[in-house]
Amino acid sequence: MGKKSLIINPGSTSTKIGVFEDETLLFDETLRHSTEEIAGYASIVDQKDFRKDIIMNFLKEKDFDIKSLDFIVGRGGMLKPIPGGTYETTDALVEDLKAGVSGQHASNLGGILAREIGDSIGVPSYIVDPVVVDELMPIARYSGVPELPR
Repeated sequence: MGKKSLIINPGSTSTKIGVFEDETLLFDETLRHSTEEIAGYASIVDQKDFRKDIIMNFLKEKDFDIKSLDFIVGRGGMLKPIPGGTYETTDALVEDLKAGVSGQHASNLGGILAREIGDSIGVPSYIVDPVVVDELMPIARYSGVPELPR
């Protein structure tokens, strides 16, 4: 029996999820949210429970036992620039996502949702290659205009 994972990729008007066993996709879905539904929330982070409920209801409809999961992965959000890789959703990381330290974006919900769902079933949660990955070499930061570094 392989390792099962739930992958969560929140976007502006949808939440894409996939369930894998090792590298094999068992099923996936794009859960769409109308602009009217989203407009009812003051901030992106306020959408957390709404999106979590939609994910959990979908998994229930698929008759999928979430307790069979070994880990959860969320799309990495707007953190401070960090190298590419896999990061555990620590308390500090989740707080940075909630605070939007580098901006508010739907991807911030990825790690937050992964952590909350993972904690609820006692499995680890991670983010992978956040949108702020910064691996530029120093020379690549030159734009040709001193006032505008990359």
